[in-house]
Order: sequence, then structure tokens, then C-alpha cells
Amino acid sequence: MYVYILGGFLGSGKTSLLMKLASMYIERKLHVALLVNESGEVGVDGTTLRAEGYDAIELPNGCICCSLSGTLQNALQSIKRDIDPDIIIVEPTGLALPHKVKELVRISMIDPDGTFIVGIVDVQRFDDLIKKKEEFFKRQMHGSDFILINKSDLATPEKLEEIKGWMASEFPDKPVLSISVKTGESLDKVYGMMK
Repeated sequence: MYVYILGGFLGSGKTSLLMKLASMYIERKLHVALLVNESGEVGVDGTTLRAEGYDAIELPNGCICCSLSGTLQNALQSIKRDIDPDIIIVEPTGLALPHKVKELVRISMIDPDGTFIVGIVDVQRFDDLIKKKEEFFKRQMHGSDFILINKSDLATPEKLEEIKGWMASEFPDKPVLSISVKTGESLDKVYGMMK
């Protein structure tokens, strides 16, 4: 079983990516469970995901790396026991620190084959985020196994190169890929990076 944690600030496209990844794994005939933390975000909730046919658990009203850490560990243990999926995709709130979520996965004793963090950056909000919350953003991205610059269809090639350059200087050891979840641009490359 592999666990993927989607990390990124509010509005970066985590839920849209989650649905694309879940569909990709289902097409590969793998059993997927989704764990969604909707702490004040407007997004697709667990009920909607279940209506789409996904095994989804929602942890509302708090942050899974802080106030809901025990709830997260219990949910992961329940998923392992009751669903036993091949893949678990965790979508924390946009204010979570994904490396803390990864640590909670590790200590929950669900024995994953691997736990990976996918950092997601919103190309449209990048400048504001760096201007207003640069340290938080760096903390959010630092544990990522790879970083996706989302909404590339809404940016100039120059802007994408500027963001990639910033990422390369801050996170030289992390692969960075520009994508558009909306148009499907480079999602095949993302799927190739997943187990």
C-alpha cells in the first residue's frame, strides 16, 4: 500500500488533482481510498466523492496535522483494516504542513510500502503567496518528494520559468513539473512519477 499526501495552499488544485489521481488508479485496477480534510475550505467533500464512487472519508472541522492528529491516525488504521486499499490519497487542508501528516502516517502503524508528498503550487497565486507567506510556503513544500506547478494553462512560459527558477534555488533536490489539472497538460508525466 502506498500513501500520497497532497500538500499545497488553499486553491492550489489539490481536490482536482486528487480526483484525477483516483481515476487513474481505478483505471489501473487498483483499489483507492481517499482521506479528505475540509477545514474551512470550499471543495469537494467526502459525501460528493462517495457519490462519485470513491471510497472516501472526510475529517472536517480541524487540521489533521494539529487538532485532528489522533483522528487521522484512527482513520488510517480503519482504512487499512476495513478497506485495505492499494493506494491512499490524503488531502489535508491548505493550511496543513504535509511533512507533519507524513509523520502521523508513519506512526499510525499502517505499514505503507511508501509515503510520498506531492507539493502543489498555484501559478496564479504564487507571487502573493511568496510576498505574504513565504516562510509558511517553504515549510509546506520542504518535505515534498516532487512539486507540481499547477494551472500552467493560465501562465506565460516566462512566468513558469520564473517560478521553476525560484523552486530550483529553494529546493534544488526536488523535481519540479508544470502541469494543468484542468486541461490535463503533463498529467501523464505525473502518473509516471506515481507508484
